[in-house]
Amino acid sequence: MAARMKIKDIELLVKELDAEAALKKLYNIREETGMSLDKLIVKYQKKKDAFDKEKARYDTMCVYEKDAYKKGIKIIAGVDEAGRGPLAGPVVAAAVILPQDIFIEGLNDSKKLSHEKREKLYDIIIKNALSYGIGMADEKCIDDINILNATIKAMEEAINKLGPQPELLLIDAVKLKNVGMRQLNIIGGDALSVSIAAASVLAKVTRDRLIAQMHNQYPEYGFANHKGYGTKEHIEAIKKFGICPIHRVSFTKNFVMTKA
Repeated sequence: MAARMKIKDIELLVKELDAEAALKKLYNIREETGMSLDKLIVKYQKKKDAFDKEKARYDTMCVYEKDAYKKGIKIIAGVDEAGRGPLAGPVVAAAVILPQDIFIEGLNDSKKLSHEKREKLYDIIIKNALSYGIGMADEKCIDDINILNATIKAMEEAINKLGPQPELLLIDAVKLKNVGMRQLNIIGGDALSVSIAAASVLAKVTRDRLIAQMHNQYPEYGFANHKGYGTKEHIEAIKKFGICPIHRVSFTKNFVMTKA
C-alpha cells in the first residue's frame, strides 16, 4: 500500500503533524518504500529549524520565571500596561498568571507583533492562563492624578482581579507600593519575560479594541489609524476640531492653544 502512495498523499498524511513528527514519518516512508522524498524532507527540516529557533528564543524569556520556581515560588504574575503615551483614551493594564510549563509560540513584546498576531495570541493567552485581570484608568483619571499614578492604579486593579493572588509580580519598570506580594521590576521586561509579554498583549489588544470603538463615535480624529497617539494626522485633527471627550486635556492643551 505505502509503495503505491503518491507524493500528494504523503503531503496530506504529514500536513497536520508537527515538524519533528512529520520528519520522522517521512524518513520511515522513504526507508520502507525507497521513494524520493528529499523536497518534502527539506521543507519540514526548515520548519523544524524555525521551530527550534523560536523555542530557544522563548526559553530565554522564561529565565525570571524559572529562577522563581527554583526558589519555591509557584504563582507568578506578569504585569504590563498599554497607553501611557497617547493623547486620548485610557491607560490599560493587564496581569497574567501562566501555567508553569506552557509554550506559546510567537509570544513576545506586543510592540514587536503585528495586529493580527496580537489578536491570535490574545485568544491563546485568555484560553490558557490560570488567571488574568484587566484594569484601566480613563482620561479624566489621568488628568487628575497624572499618567504614572494612573498607570499604577490600573495595574493594581488588574492584580486585584487575579485569583489566586500571585506570590511574585514581574513588572515592566513600574514599582507598586500598595500591593502586599513580592515584585521584581524588569526594565524592558515585556521582551525579557513571557509573563510580562503575555500581559503586554492583553493590555494592548484590550486598549486597541476600546479605541476602535471610539473611532466609530469620533471618526474625524482617525483613532482607528493612530490609536490615540500623537501622530501628525491626530494633532492636525485636534487643531481643526478641538478636543473630544476622550482626549487627555493635560496632554493636548498645547495643541488647542495653538489653534487659538
